Amino acid sequence: MTKTNRVLFLCTGNYYRSRYAEEIFNYRAGRDGLGWRAFSRAVAEKLSPENVGPISRHALEALEARGIAPASAARHPVLCTPDDFAQAELVVALKDAEHRPMVERRFASLAHRVQYWDVDDIEYLDPAIALGKIDEQIGRLIAALQLRSR
Repeated sequence: MTKTNRVLFLCTGNYYRSRYAEEIFNYRAGRDGLGWRAFSRAVAEKLSPENVGPISRHALEALEARGIAPASAARHPVLCTPDDFAQAELVVALKDAEHRPMVERRFASLAHRVQYWDVDDIEYLDPAIALGKIDEQIGRLIAALQLRSR
């Protein structure tokens, strides 16, 4: 049996951007036969009580519009731990300016492993645009991983 490589997506609350990235990645990787799976976590020190339900309605609506049934929609946000880094071959945080300080504060010895994208949170960027940027980044990531696995 072949080993499945894992990518860890990080955002502040593991409610919106990282959850969407996880679902889109897993859908596309499965469809394309890529031997990778994604999981996601919150890089904040504590979860936000302001988040309603287990996953953002914006993420759910965007997935539904793409015909994707989210596998982890019932799971509530999860805080990141060092063990999550140990389980991942690749770690991606969704917003450099927002997440780098959190990663460096909480996971100083692991911060060098994180790649950063530039996808703003909902209060700074319309969800349709933000999630579209994640779609584009996931496409680039999958293409790079396909090249790497050849």
